[in-house]
Amino acid sequence: MLSDSPPERDLEWSEAGIEGCWRFVQRLWRLTSQVSGAEGVDKALDRKTHQIIAGVGTDIEALAFNKAVAKIYDLANAIEKAAPSASRDTAIRTIVTLSAPMVPHLAEEAWTQLGAASGSGLIADAPWPQVNPDLLVEDEVTIAIQVKGKLRDTLTVAKGLPQAEVEALALASQKVQHAIDGADIRKIIVVPDRLVNIVL
Repeated sequence: MLSDSPPERDLEWSEAGIEGCWRFVQRLWRLTSQVSGAEGVDKALDRKTHQIIAGVGTDIEALAFNKAVAKIYDLANAIEKAAPSASRDTAIRTIVTLSAPMVPHLAEEAWTQLGAASGSGLIADAPWPQVNPDLLVEDEVTIAIQVKGKLRDTLTVAKGLPQAEVEALALASQKVQHAIDGADIRKIIVVPDRLVNIVL
């Protein structure tokens, strides 16, 4: 019910909706067995985790439970795609905490399985995860590189990188060099943090 509709709207029950929720609950339970104890930082996952913490908290306060659940689904997808790391283990513990208001019994069992409850009681008494404001701001952007208006490559670079450096990175791309194929470059148009268009 929480995942399919805002509380102020009527909900049309369907077996497909219930099956979808059941599958997600199973995914959430499986994640609790995947804490690896690995080391290392996954910066992108850390950023995603803190963005989801902030978003879920805001949605719950606004009684927008369906939006909160959608964000938890999004975090689960990111966790499943991530390689083992300390960041991934933290994200798994976080998703259990974020899920507790919606699936309290599952969350308590998962909390116990994670060993997070030892010495700290129930998940219901655990503090809500704290948001690191620095991780809410994207410091990297993906820039599209076009040659004669056609997408040839993309670059992930630091946000606000100087135009000359963006141009140099774009021209260094093998895909771009193949598309240029020795032709003379008439102009390079750079839209900061978004696009490089090479005009031949």
